[in-house]
Amino acid sequence: MHAGFIFATGIENSNPTIEGGRVRMDELDKCGHYQYWKRDFELVRELGLGVLRYGPPLYRTYLGPNRFDWEFADLAFAELRRRNIVPIVDLCHFGLPDWIGNFQNPDFPSLFADYAAAFARRYPWVQMYTPINEMWICAVFSALYGWWNEQQRSDTAFVTAIKHLVKANILAMHAIIKVRPDALFIQSESTEYFHAESPDAIRLAEFNNARRFLALDLNYGRRVDSDMYEYLLDNGMRRDEYHFFLSHNLKHHCIMGNDYYRTNEHYVSADGMTRAAGEIFGYAVITHQYYNRYRLPVMHTETNLCQGPAGDEAVYWLKKEWANVLRVRNNGVPLIGFTWYSLTDQVDWDSALRRNNGNVNALGLFDLDRKIRPVGVAYRELVKDWEAVLPTKSICLQVPIVMPHEFGGEITSLDPESPASGAIQG
Repeated sequence: MHAGFIFATGIENSNPTIEGGRVRMDELDKCGHYQYWKRDFELVRELGLGVLRYGPPLYRTYLGPNRFDWEFADLAFAELRRRNIVPIVDLCHFGLPDWIGNFQNPDFPSLFADYAAAFARRYPWVQMYTPINEMWICAVFSALYGWWNEQQRSDTAFVTAIKHLVKANILAMHAIIKVRPDALFIQSESTEYFHAESPDAIRLAEFNNARRFLALDLNYGRRVDSDMYEYLLDNGMRRDEYHFFLSHNLKHHCIMGNDYYRTNEHYVSADGMTRAAGEIFGYAVITHQYYNRYRLPVMHTETNLCQGPAGDEAVYWLKKEWANVLRVRNNGVPLIGFTWYSLTDQVDWDSALRRNNGNVNALGLFDLDRKIRPVGVAYRELVKDWEAVLPTKSICLQVPIVMPHEFGGEITSLDPESPASGAIQG
């Protein structure tokens, strides 16, 4: 089939480590998905949605080289297929298994590609993937801000994380394409902007505004700006590593997923410090910056806002983001989808998962009791009102999605290289 406009939500599956690797911040656990997974998939359909950003927990599924525990993934993906929900499969969301360590590990890219290949063989009906979610944010929070995983704070650690994350993403795409030649990759990435607070901060803001593109530049094989090329080489990237990205990209299989929150715009001061700026340019302006750079179809892959004391703050934000989406489309950008992230409330994102406090954040379409929030009602109505009005304008621009029920390939419940279903495999 050729899909019209894609309305989606997601089930939050972040799992970075904090406190020197001793604590795992597993959002699927914190939000009750391991208990309520069937109900969660039912809620997706109750909203009138047929597409879900979703993935199994990497650290619980990938137990070692060629060792996988597919038990939970088998249950979840069988249910998604039964309900004819298209998953955009999120294979790595901010965390790695303990045995791999963190994003400084040079073995991570090839090991992750092995996992992606095993997943694609096991679930051949899955067509759409985000192999690694928000590579830029993952590298910044893990290796520049010192919040997660390796908890380092240096440009060298950041460049190392970026090159490993993007290489892993590219190798995973190549591995999946071998199994599913019509695979589509929606690279969910945070769209950022840095505003200079004073004339003395202009140079620093320009540097940050160049660095924000690094993950996507490398992923799409775009030659980086000269300042960034020097920055990469000064901080540990070799010339041959850089040329790998220029020659191995799969841009023609990609849709640029972009994420926008109120926290995506920053003030930069003369001393190099940054702080939240709130919404200044907004989604439409910043999306045009990214589209003009890469010239790829776009999907708005994440946004949310807390339901505040008045109860309508998230509804207002949804309406504002949707107006921005329509503006971008009307300006001629091939924007093919929109996502409220996530299905349910999240936990501890008020500290960016830096602290294991158990604070519930009212960001979801449903609360953690699976009761619909006002923004859930508003999104359901928005989808109902707009889905028939917004087919992609040209047959040439429609997304060639094969629905789970339409997949005609050979289906087996087993990875052909694994001896048993569900159980831990070696």
